[in-house]
Amino acid sequence: MGKIKGFLSNVMSEMRKTSWPKSKELTKYTVVVVTTVIFMAIFFVLVDLGISELFRLYLDS
Repeated sequence: MGKIKGFLSNVMSEMRKTSWPKSKELTKYTVVVVTTVIFMAIFFVLVDLGISELFRLYLDS
C-alpha cells in the first residue's frame, strides 16, 4: 500500500507543476479539435462513398 500512496503523492506533486491553459486558450484548442474531427469525418465519409460506388460499378459490370 505504501508504493501506491507514494505514487499518488508524486502524481499530485507533478500535477501542481502543470501549467493549465487559460479559458481563451482552451476555447481555441477546443475549436481546433472539433473542426479537425468534423473535417476528418466528412473526408472519410466521402472516401467511403467513393470506394463503395467503385465496388458497385465493378460488381454491376
